[in-house]
Amino acid sequence: MSEKLLRIGTTYIPVTNVVLSAEWYVMNIGAELSYQDDDKAILNLANQSIFLVKAERDQTSNFFDIYGQEHFSMTFEVNGLNALESLHSEFINKKIKVGEIEDRGHSGRNFIFSDLDGNKFDVWSELSPSFKEKF
Repeated sequence: MSEKLLRIGTTYIPVTNVVLSAEWYVMNIGAELSYQDDDKAILNLANQSIFLVKAERDQTSNFFDIYGQEHFSMTFEVNGLNALESLHSEFINKKIKVGEIEDRGHSGRNFIFSDLDGNKFDVWSELSPSFKEKF
């Protein structure tokens, strides 16, 4: 195979109400709405296209690890601990469901937040080296 996968272009997230969810992502985490209909919304967020897809209740992008803990499927990156702490405070002020800032035993710190449908996301205080080089 001569070609390599270069980036993730689109992530699909199940939501129960496309309109409310799109508004939530735009207002609370700075997504840009580029398209919306009854079944989906397309957002630009963190150098990626995010599709919010209308789904049945209790569908999320989360999964359970081997220890029975519900786990997020996506990690966002910010540039440093100060940025992480600032975003954490901002999310708390916006009444977003957030966890504590954690030390998981590797470089940087993390926290988890959830959207209206309970989709969990992670935020990490370290930018990937390849992202730093390009941007």
